[in-house]
Amino acid sequence: MSVVLACDLGGSSFRAALIDDRGITQAEHAVPGPILSDHLDRSEVRAEAWWAQLGEAAGRLAADAPALFTRIAGIAICGVTRTQIFLGRDGRELRPAMTWKDARAEAIAVRLRERLAGHPEAHRINAFHPLARLAWLAEAEPENARALVCVLEPKDYLNLRLTGRQASDAVSLARLVACAGSIEGAIGLSPNVIPTILEPCDAVAPVQGGLTAPFDRLSGIPVFCGCNDTWAAVVGLGALRPGYAYNISGTTEVLGVLGPEQAEAEGLVTVDWRGLWHLGGPSQNGADTAAWLTGLIGGRDPVGESLERLLAGTRHPQPLIFLPYLQGERVPYWNPSLRGAFIGLGRQHGPTDLAYAVLEGVACLNRLVLERAEGALGTRVDEIRFGGGAAASPVWAQVKADLCGRPIVVGAAKEPGLLGAAIIAWTGLRRFASLTAAQDALVGIARRHEPDPARRPAYNALYALYRQSEAALAPISAALVALARETAHLPGLANAARAP
Repeated sequence: MSVVLACDLGGSSFRAALIDDRGITQAEHAVPGPILSDHLDRSEVRAEAWWAQLGEAAGRLAADAPALFTRIAGIAICGVTRTQIFLGRDGRELRPAMTWKDARAEAIAVRLRERLAGHPEAHRINAFHPLARLAWLAEAEPENARALVCVLEPKDYLNLRLTGRQASDAVSLARLVACAGSIEGAIGLSPNVIPTILEPCDAVAPVQGGLTAPFDRLSGIPVFCGCNDTWAAVVGLGALRPGYAYNISGTTEVLGVLGPEQAEAEGLVTVDWRGLWHLGGPSQNGADTAAWLTGLIGGRDPVGESLERLLAGTRHPQPLIFLPYLQGERVPYWNPSLRGAFIGLGRQHGPTDLAYAVLEGVACLNRLVLERAEGALGTRVDEIRFGGGAAASPVWAQVKADLCGRPIVVGAAKEPGLLGAAIIAWTGLRRFASLTAAQDALVGIARRHEPDPARRPAYNALYALYRQSEAALAPISAALVALARETAHLPGLANAARAP
């Protein structure tokens, strides 16, 4: 029996699995993610840490399933996006990678939009845009900018370490490729920093010889380009088809709709997904928001267990509103200064009320993205395929179904990103004629949650109040973020003021 090595580089963990051509995981191992260096608007990590994660996860698979490890036919890695790794001539990183949360390019993004007014990409440029990140590098660290040879996403960096070839895919690097003709004129850098662009199922190259264990046992095995973690997870949910919607709720929340024609909507990302047009994108909240809450009040049990315990309590009749902007927000606001809030707290509210508010707050944002996407496309989707850590909670799936007014369909794969990476590899190996054929053969459904019509009126009213709360509190969020730079002398901040 042959297997593929499928990997998913997530925001909080790195997962690797040996998956056969029936879509069955034969062995799996997860490694906790590296600790990010976060402070105010900065978020960084050394790319070398991801290479160490890959080595640890693959090494464990080799030790736990040695016979299967020798039968690996191909390798595919998917991973977090909106993260830039800056490489010099020797292929080594010039500085720590700027992660998906880094907002230091916000001011530069404003100037770039003005400078590129009229360019099709101009309205999309924000603090998280790769062109803005490159402009920040050129302005803040000119020596590193002059030494820059290539900019890669995290999964591309791992492919480089395995094969020696710098390459990426047209989906993950869509925003940078769209600016290729403006890089030199706008920020003074060569467009050659963009690597070779391949399709997700294309082979980058074979694993090179001379690598340390366990990669020395994989020499000559083809490494496929892969794609970002969202694209791979959508494949793993069987939703890479026109007219489908998906919701991935992992460390971050991602929701999108796929259609046959290009469309634009305020705050949403439009990307050519290789024959389909994607409309939606990543938010900064999701299962990680639930992890934050359970960490505060849920004890030391795993997040899922803590959340279910909180939800099992008695709920107060007056609901709370929760704005889930604990790390600023990407889709649909692209505003790193947004902050979270509980609204409507009373003396009789307890942990159960907070837990439901968190679930409903994230679902309200899901509904907003869904409505904008459907409005732009002029169509209504029939169901939302749901995956990621939050999909393990039937209560959260039902809340999403009720608030969005759409059936929520949970995929059978516990880790759809891993299955999607495996589908990429098996399709690249020509075990299946196409990605569609591979989805048909390997993707299963675990549960289906239908909207409850009785809850619709209350949720419509709650959603309206949620939108009002967003508009009212956004200016206060911005003022608090500005105030953070002037609070060094407040009680209890002596150590924080000296933190990096």
